[in-house]
Amino acid sequence: MEVLYATCVGVLFACGVFLILRARTFPVVLGLTMMSYGVNLFLFASGRIHSNKAAVLGESAQYADPLPQALVLTAIVIGFAMTAFVVILAIRARADLGHDHVHARFPKIKGKES
Repeated sequence: MEVLYATCVGVLFACGVFLILRARTFPVVLGLTMMSYGVNLFLFASGRIHSNKAAVLGESAQYADPLPQALVLTAIVIGFAMTAFVVILAIRARADLGHDHVHARFPKIKGKES
């Protein structure tokens, strides 16, 4: 179970890094979102993966750690707000510049002067 979980975190993070290295804004936003999902899974796994353990409330001899759950919930809210901000920023940059390249310049084409 832990190997599968670690593989999922690694794949999400690798796909996020791959998408961040693109030259368009939409793949960069998707890459940041995928990386934040990978980090959220990592934070959630830091509280150890247990089954049949009660939350803080309940009558059980063993309890699950609530701190990673609170960290992930906070990270989800902050990640959603930052994604909305970056999307609005990308829309504004597209409207002002006329293109959605991250570097704000087009790649040079041989034989054409710009």
